[in-house]
Amino acid sequence: MDWIEKMNGAITYIEEHLTDRLCTEDIAKIADCSAYHFQRMFAYMTGIPLSEYIRRRRMSLAVADLKSDNMKIIEVALKYGYHSPTAFNRAFQSVHGIAPSLVKLDGVSVKSYSPISFQMVIKGGESLDVRIETKDAFRVVGISIPLYGDFEGMAEPVEQIWKIAKTNGTIRKLKEIKADASPGLLEVMMPDENTESWRYLISVATEAPIEEPLEEYTVDAYTWAIFSYEGKTLEETKDLGNRVISEWLPTSGYEYDNGPDISVHAKDGTAGTILEYWLPIRKAGKGGSES
Repeated sequence: MDWIEKMNGAITYIEEHLTDRLCTEDIAKIADCSAYHFQRMFAYMTGIPLSEYIRRRRMSLAVADLKSDNMKIIEVALKYGYHSPTAFNRAFQSVHGIAPSLVKLDGVSVKSYSPISFQMVIKGGESLDVRIETKDAFRVVGISIPLYGDFEGMAEPVEQIWKIAKTNGTIRKLKEIKADASPGLLEVMMPDENTESWRYLISVATEAPIEEPLEEYTVDAYTWAIFSYEGKTLEETKDLGNRVISEWLPTSGYEYDNGPDISVHAKDGTAGTILEYWLPIRKAGKGGSES
C-alpha cells in the first residue's frame, strides 16, 4: 500500500469511528507514521488541523441527527463524544454558526463537510533543492520542552522557549560548544517512544561535556531528505515546508520514517534564518528505518 493509500486508509478509519473516542496515535498507525508526523502532513495537505477536520465531520453528521424527531440534543451530543450540552453547543456553533436548537427551523442554513480523499496532484514545475543522505547516529546537546496535543497548538510554547534561550544566554553557550563541523543551531522535534508526546530541542551537535540545565539526546542513524532553504526568507521557508510535505513526499517514492524532524539554522550573521530542513525517510512500503 503506497503513501497516498495509507493516508486514505486513515481517513476511512476516522469515518468508521466518528462516534467513538478518536485517538491521534491510532489514526497515525494506519498511515504507518508517528502522531506528530501525521498531524503535520494532514495540516499541510488539507490546510486545516486534524482536530478541526474531525469536528467538522462530526458536526455535519450531527445535523441529520438533530433533524430527526427521535433524538434530543443531549443524545446527539453524547453520540459524538460531548458530555455536556454546553460543549456540544459551542462546537456546533463553531462549525455552523447557529445553535443546534435552531436546526429544525425552515430555511436555516448549515454547513456540510464531506469526507476528504487524498489524490496525486501535479502542481507547478518550480524546483526544490534536495539531496538524500544516510547519516550515522549523532549526539545533540541543548534545552528541550515536551509538546502535546495538536500540531497547530505547538507554535506558542516553541516561541516561548526561544525567547528564554536567547534571554538567559543558552543560545550563546550552545554556539560556544558546537562542534566545528556542525552546520549551526539545530531545531529537533523528537518523538517520544510512546508517540503520545514529543520533545522539542534547541540544540547543537557536539561531543563536549555538559552541565545543567543542558541535556543530551542521541539522534539515531537515518536516511534523510535534506532540503536547502539558503537565501530564503522566513515566509518562503514556510511555503517550502508545505511543498515538501504536499508535493515532494507523495511523488518521491519515499515516506516518513519515524525519526525526528530537524531544521538547521544559519550561522552567525543571518540569525533566525533556516538553512536546511531534514526529513527522516524510508523507501515507500518499508516498515522501519533503513538505518
